[in-house]
Amino acid sequence: MPLHWRARTSWRSAATPTPPPRPAVRRRHAITAVVLLMMAAIGLLNARTAQAAVACRVGYTIASQWNTGFTANVTINNLGDAINGWRLTWSFGAGQQITQIWNASQSQSGSSVTASNLSYNAALPSGGSASFGFNGSWSGSNPAPTAFSLNGVACTGSPGEPTPTPTPTPTPTPPGGTGTLPTSFRWHSSGALIAPKPDATHNIAGIKDPSVVYYNGKWHVFASTANSSGYNLVYTNFTDWSQAGSAPQYYLDQSGIGTGYRAAPEVFYFAPQNKWYLVYQTGNASYSTTTDISNPRSWSAPQHFYSGMPDIIRQNIGNGYWVDMWVACDNVNCYLFSSDDNGHLYRSQTTVANFPNGFSQPVIAMQDAKNNLFEASNVYKVKDTNQYLLIVEAIGSDGKRYFRSWTSTSIGGSWTSLAASESNPFARANNVTFDGTAWTRDISHGEMIRDGYDQTLTISPCNMRYLYQGLDPSAGGDYNSLPWRLGLLTQTNSTC
Repeated sequence: MPLHWRARTSWRSAATPTPPPRPAVRRRHAITAVVLLMMAAIGLLNARTAQAAVACRVGYTIASQWNTGFTANVTINNLGDAINGWRLTWSFGAGQQITQIWNASQSQSGSSVTASNLSYNAALPSGGSASFGFNGSWSGSNPAPTAFSLNGVACTGSPGEPTPTPTPTPTPTPPGGTGTLPTSFRWHSSGALIAPKPDATHNIAGIKDPSVVYYNGKWHVFASTANSSGYNLVYTNFTDWSQAGSAPQYYLDQSGIGTGYRAAPEVFYFAPQNKWYLVYQTGNASYSTTTDISNPRSWSAPQHFYSGMPDIIRQNIGNGYWVDMWVACDNVNCYLFSSDDNGHLYRSQTTVANFPNGFSQPVIAMQDAKNNLFEASNVYKVKDTNQYLLIVEAIGSDGKRYFRSWTSTSIGGSWTSLAASESNPFARANNVTFDGTAWTRDISHGEMIRDGYDQTLTISPCNMRYLYQGLDPSAGGDYNSLPWRLGLLTQTNSTC
């Protein structure tokens, strides 16, 4: 019986199968349809993503090179659709190795390199760019890579644009007039225009030692930041001096310049190399470079003009400090000046063709009593003349900072006094007027407003202006903690 029953049951199942309930069929078909729709949507999304236009161009420049090392700057120009997350790959042609990188992460296997975005620069909009830099080692030769790929797509430029866009020529400074330097000076000062902007990681007491150029319709200001723990650098830009106080400030320890002691910047465009230089002190005479002054992250890591403190400085510095490096060039040579806070002004030189390498051992260009020739030297070419202007900061008999001045027919020549005493200074509290009560009695370390921006440091002698650091006359205490601010002098006795 059981066997017979099983046979019958099996037969009935084969001959007359019981269909599943219709509601289950409808649910299954509905689920299948949803899945198919989702798959279609995902496929469409993937198809659209796959069809995103990727086009790019890469700029690779060797900022500096020495013995077995070099610094390179890389700029990715996105000529296609916006990208959120980028990965640039290339191969070195002579076995170079990356030893340090900034504004990107990197991995390297043999000659093959991958550089990837960091969290803050992942977004690369259409028409936008991203820059990073690195230090590397080389042996034998150091050729630039010739092929790059962005997210797996070769960077060959967009259709109809097979060659890189040339480096733009900087916009000229608003033109100054021509004339001669007076034998005495009179100035009017603005109020304090630029003050520190501390943040969570930068507890800044003072902003000082400014350098400034006018480029592409903006003023670009670099300065030292100071507090009780030391110095670093800061950058800001604006279109008009009325905006100087409200303009954002960018701390350059977030660039390749890095953390640690950096102070007293000087910025200029070195036309023979189509790049910007920032010269500053690190305990040595140092510099960084970029091809884009408006991108503060793009500055390269510090390099040094000297291997260490030159012997002549070591022999004469006494209890002073080696400070305030300053570069100025003529058509043949570039000259590097520095001070020792002990009455000596030093000068060394190299050719324009060899800059920034090959500086000679310094010589003493000028010497005087310690407070008479203290620090913060500037050298400028006077427009349409065969004359150069030198100014150096001194400490007056009242303990306040001021500037003395000299002229010469060559940067490397001897200097003749122009306005060089407390009674006839280049700039001092006694030849500066203020609106209302003077906010400072110190006229200290700063920079002339130039007639250009290149390595010749040309100024007009007409209606001169000078960006300087000043100080509340009642302030005192630790020097690094003093509340320095930046103000602007305007000449009131122009001869033009």
